[in-house]
Amino acid sequence: MKRWPLLVLAVTLAACAQRPKAGDGPYADKVAEDVPKIEKALGVKFKTPPKLEIRERAQVREFLLQKLNEPAVQKQLANEEATFKLLGMIPDTMHLKDLYVKVLTEQIIGYYDPKTKVLYVVNGAPEEYAGITIMHELVHALQDQYVNVDSLESIEGDDDRAAAAQAVIEGQATYEQIFIMAGGNGNLAAQLPGGWESMRSTIREAQATQPIFSSAPRVIQESLLFPYINGADFVRRFKAHRPGKLPLDSLPISTEQLMHDNAFFGNPPDLPSEITMPKIAGTLEENDFGEFGTRLYVYQHTRNDDQSIRASNGWDGDRYALVKTPQGDALAWVTGSPLVAGVLISLAAGAVAAWVLAQLARPLLGERGAHDVVLYLALYPVGFVFTSLYSEGLFLALAAGSFLAASNFANRFSTTQHDGVGAYRYYNFDDGCGCMKYTSGNITAP
Repeated sequence: MKRWPLLVLAVTLAACAQRPKAGDGPYADKVAEDVPKIEKALGVKFKTPPKLEIRERAQVREFLLQKLNEPAVQKQLANEEATFKLLGMIPDTMHLKDLYVKVLTEQIIGYYDPKTKVLYVVNGAPEEYAGITIMHELVHALQDQYVNVDSLESIEGDDDRAAAAQAVIEGQATYEQIFIMAGGNGNLAAQLPGGWESMRSTIREAQATQPIFSSAPRVIQESLLFPYINGADFVRRFKAHRPGKLPLDSLPISTEQLMHDNAFFGNPPDLPSEITMPKIAGTLEENDFGEFGTRLYVYQHTRNDDQSIRASNGWDGDRYALVKTPQGDALAWVTGSPLVAGVLISLAAGAVAAWVLAQLARPLLGERGAHDVVLYLALYPVGFVFTSLYSEGLFLALAAGSFLAASNFANRFSTTQHDGVGAYRYYNFDDGCGCMKYTSGNITAP
């Protein structure tokens, strides 16, 4: 899973004396009001006041373009785009750089830049949103005075670890912002109408009002929301497990650790297996997806949140290589979890089965008929996703035509010439084994 900051919040601050003071700059009163609240919530003081500059929206867009045009970022974007396209997670015609520019400039009110140590706010931003932004970005400014935030967001070759680190950075700012706005005392979850889950819903609903964001592919939406939603949830649990400690002093090393208490707070913590990729000629990038990235991939091909969570919960390390070949880009993916490996293999088997079925169906059914059969298979991947882990899974994947409704077997292929499956069986997901299980004996195909 790639990581990209959601630039939605900003801050301002000016001169100092014994503690940072607001000075005469814009939003000075708001900053002076927020600084002591943030220091109390985090338990540390500002060493120096962050600087403030106002930017026009066009200047912010230019700043973002400069960041995206940096050689290292362009390479990362190109590899990310190729990987997502190979995995079927974004359309083949999509250009990620253009999408990120549109998504981020649609939402941006302000941001803290750890390179310049300056807090920027967009000129003319609505007052109520600017106020929320100031508090959020002040937390980032304070974080950066105790931990090198820029270095945490520049981890190379381990996107899963970088995503976990970024989630703690954004999660702490999000959690403390909500905590302070709720009064700064007591159990935050108990104070929120609807409990902690209402916070998740609020963030999602707010983003859903952004037209460009809400029309972006699921992998882009979830990757951008993850640091705020899952990061804030981690900080909430961290404060319960380790009161008085700072989460940036002890960062999770994977999205698995970020999402699961036992993986991070357990004794010993659950460390991912070390996966070593073989040397592959033409490798453009070697990286990892992590549990969260794997979950997004499985969801893309099942369209089922519960099943994608079940499948990715078995994650225990992974590595992939994006490889340039004479025939085009290719992807090699190695995972340390038998469950996740089974899911990935079954999805690949389903794709191969669809191609084989199309070749067999064209001379019998024509181009349109072959398309219908393959489309049905594509819309119903859950069968081979879960059955691939069991003895009959390969049969189900390769006998791809059997995924047609039983009532359509005879009509589509005739009673004497269907896809070779003379019988079918009903099956459903079984919570007991966490798998797809047959619930009937053989039933003669019509």
